[in-house]
Amino acid sequence: MGDVRQVKGCCPLDCQDTCAWVAEVDDGRVTAVRGAKAHPFTRGVLCAKVNDYQARTYAPDRLLHPLRRSGPKGSGLFERVSWDEALDLIAGRFGQIATRRGPEALLPHRYLGSMGVVQRRAPMRLFHALGASRLTGGICSVSAQAVASEGLPLGFDPEDVAESRLILLWGVNLLSTCHHHWHFVQEARRRHGARVICLDPLHTRTARQCDEHVQLRPGSDAVLAAGMARVMLDEGLADLEFARGACADFDELAAEVAPWTPERVAGTCGVTPETVLRLAREFAIARPAVIRAGVGPQQTAGGEAFVRAIGALAILGGHWRHRGGGVLIMANPGLEDLRVDRADLIPAAAAPRGLDMARLGETLTDPALDPPVEGLMVWGTNPAVVQPDAARVHRGLMREDLFTVVLEHFLTDTARLADVVLPSTTQLEHFDVLGAWGHQYITVNLPAIAPLGEAKSHGEIMRLLAQRMGLDHPAMYETDEEIAASALPPGVSLDALKQAGWVKMAKPAPRLEGAGLRLARGGPPPPPAPPTRGMLQLLTPKAHFFLNSSFANMPRQQRSEGSGPTIGMAPADATARGLRDGEAVHVRNAQGVIPATLRITDAVLPGVVALPGKWWSTREEEGAVENLLSPPAWSPGGQPAFNDTFVEVIGTSAPQADARPARGL
Repeated sequence: MGDVRQVKGCCPLDCQDTCAWVAEVDDGRVTAVRGAKAHPFTRGVLCAKVNDYQARTYAPDRLLHPLRRSGPKGSGLFERVSWDEALDLIAGRFGQIATRRGPEALLPHRYLGSMGVVQRRAPMRLFHALGASRLTGGICSVSAQAVASEGLPLGFDPEDVAESRLILLWGVNLLSTCHHHWHFVQEARRRHGARVICLDPLHTRTARQCDEHVQLRPGSDAVLAAGMARVMLDEGLADLEFARGACADFDELAAEVAPWTPERVAGTCGVTPETVLRLAREFAIARPAVIRAGVGPQQTAGGEAFVRAIGALAILGGHWRHRGGGVLIMANPGLEDLRVDRADLIPAAAAPRGLDMARLGETLTDPALDPPVEGLMVWGTNPAVVQPDAARVHRGLMREDLFTVVLEHFLTDTARLADVVLPSTTQLEHFDVLGAWGHQYITVNLPAIAPLGEAKSHGEIMRLLAQRMGLDHPAMYETDEEIAASALPPGVSLDALKQAGWVKMAKPAPRLEGAGLRLARGGPPPPPAPPTRGMLQLLTPKAHFFLNSSFANMPRQQRSEGSGPTIGMAPADATARGLRDGEAVHVRNAQGVIPATLRITDAVLPGVVALPGKWWSTREEEGAVENLLSPPAWSPGGQPAFNDTFVEVIGTSAPQADARPARGL
């Protein structure tokens, strides 16, 4: 063994924690990736998903060379080609499509597989310069973003949670999805004796560590918040001076929540009236209290109503007056990463249409779309698995007249449907800069090793394709470091960031004057009713060992998560259907059918089933896993309503086994 080099970097994935790490390099090979001990958020610990990230880089099935489809579309048959061949093919086909159909027939499709400004955004320069269709929308926290645009703040420095006296963890499983935030929950307990209450339909790892778990029915979150608001107003517990100064429609809000008595709320949410009263009183009296909210409650048709409702609670309680009080859904350090996209490259005469990324299936199969999308590039996401209405996404990607390019590490469900697959570098092989959506740090990622095989960064792929397509703007030829530097806010230099590893940015005080708090016309919507008797509401919580669909193919994470998709069901529901623990079942609705193994557990409410993780397809004819069952439904603000999905669960002829009900998810 030689001297071990320590290289500063960070996790690239779609997680609020954006952990700083140190890669240990021995004789040109990364032997370990460890959390940075000095980082105030990471504190030396990585999560169960990425604590062996080097295994992803060195995985035997890693894509290391360009591939061109050699069999029928969807067959997964490819042949290795050179970079020159792949680039010539892509440039030629994209050029032909733009000439024949117009540049709007080209579409980029990307998301948060890497949150790095280079990996996530650099290829957008290519599509903007071509005048391609613009990508809009999202699949996660769209409701929160929609409400933020109306004037409600979505967060504060999460380290200030340590000053809270009451913490409501509402629809968020911190210990599986962003466990470093738990540091500050624990500090609040130690410093101030803070009570921690989990509000979640599922009895999660986090719920087990809280002082109380309120297990409300999925989709009823806005109703519970409305009921708490009414109690605060009825009992004179609201900070009326603050609330009237902060919101422009206080009287309308009060009228909206008036019908939601504790008794009515109890019947809708599946909790007791006493619980509604106690939650409201505790929340009003604590100074300060914080509602730490997750993504799950947003993923319904009433997603914006939920975000507005918890925003109203925080304002009624006057909690924004105090450090550590208010609502915390997300935080960010102010990295100006939109500048990386270079939308100014769009030709002056062009006005490209916007296409919602969450409606990819609809976009690719709409016969009236003019021009139709005929050229698609996908990176940083696996839409065949993570998109709603996945069956339609699959049909669209199977179109013979659609030329699809995928930048990837592995042959995912989406990559198997591509015409060309380009090998992308992993986080250990490229330079990048990352912000965060759960803290105030900008972090640098230095390459620990040279790219394996022929893998290339997304900045390099952009430069090579721009050259092939005759795009000569200087922005198309900036280095990855120059691209990253363009996103840095004033006062932050790239050289200083590279030296330090990270920098914390101050969080501006929230502006609350004139915010709109009305929940929705006629009050918050009740939870959706099952369309057919015997149907169960399907929840698809984050898996502990996967991050969305990332790591679902990695052996260690697969073993830890289980041998395949597992669906949790309450004992009473299993008994009513004659099902037993460990039985192979089919989960189905009008959208499709998927296989799973039944787990009977008290962690799930009657009438609800839970299928954690974004598993890749198990057999070609069954397609993607749970999102195959998700209908094309959205909130008014454009949030895919993943949790408004109802299914039936039936047994198969697989062997059965008896087991006691499990606890916890």
